[in-house]
Amino acid sequence: MANSRIQNAMLFDFYGELLTDKQREYFDLHYNEDYSLAEIAGMSGISRQGVWDIIKRAEAMLTEVEEKTGLIKRFMERNEQIDEIERELMEMGALNGSIQTKLDSLKV
Repeated sequence: MANSRIQNAMLFDFYGELLTDKQREYFDLHYNEDYSLAEIAGMSGISRQGVWDIIKRAEAMLTEVEEKTGLIKRFMERNEQIDEIERELMEMGALNGSIQTKLDSLKV
């Protein structure tokens, strides 16, 4: 995962429930809702540095869980395999609406 925003969104989607309520809230506000550290600090009554520390600890924990489990990596690999199957079926002229719907449901 090259883009850190995309990576953080995926980490949050896969493992966000493992965070404390405060970590989940700040992480979501910063990475998904695009709030600045100053905005989050103002809403929560702590310093920008305090917000940054909480977000960075959450990010480190989510990254560590991914390194141990590899769920996102396997998810991405599976989706790449499904895309390859789609391309091959398209080249063969065998991709119809029913097959496409089944392949799309596997990507979710």
